Amino acid sequence: MQKRKNKNKKMGQYLIIGSFLFLIGLGVIGTKLYINYFIHIKEENAIEEFFEIKNEDTQDVIVDEPVDEQVESKKESSYNYIAILEIPRIKLKRGLVAINDKNNNVNRNIEIIKGSDMPDIENGNFVLASHSGYSNISYFRNLNKMQLNDFVHVYYNGEKFNYKITNIYDVEKTGQVSISKKNNTNTLTLITCRHNTNKQIVIIAELTSKEVY
Repeated sequence: MQKRKNKNKKMGQYLIIGSFLFLIGLGVIGTKLYINYFIHIKEENAIEEFFEIKNEDTQDVIVDEPVDEQVESKKESSYNYIAILEIPRIKLKRGLVAINDKNNNVNRNIEIIKGSDMPDIENGNFVLASHSGYSNISYFRNLNKMQLNDFVHVYYNGEKFNYKITNIYDVEKTGQVSISKKNNTNTLTLITCRHNTNKQIVIIAELTSKEVY
């Protein structure tokens, strides 16, 4: 009888411990989901602000009377985007910050590689890099799904630059990337690691058209 009581007591303790660990797990998962949702909302707000600012800049402003300074300030995000990258195939739409911005870092955002040219530079090469994998900053996690002739768009300086992918290849991960670019072409280059390998994916896209957005 005593052995049975001890056994039941231990089972009760195990159930309490198991329930406690289960609740901790739920809390961790819930917190992660909340953080991811918050980051997603902040990103959407930042992209919305990017296009709102552009629209405001294109409107004529006529001042008929003094403006009340006590107006509600527009919500601001922690990112000051200068461009937006859009890749329809992998449903990616992400803002880009200036090269000298502290957030222009592969561990914070999609990085504009120093030394690359902005999209409006004739015969230039706009080079972007980001992580693959499963973390919150792995914006190029699905870049391996891209195919030849897919389109990529960059919104910058009042214009939408439309690129078509012309080359996809792998290189060894050595800290340097060899980029195969045709002369006299405006190109966009996307770079990320091929997950769980010592390779990097390099995607070359050539400008096909541009339009005012």
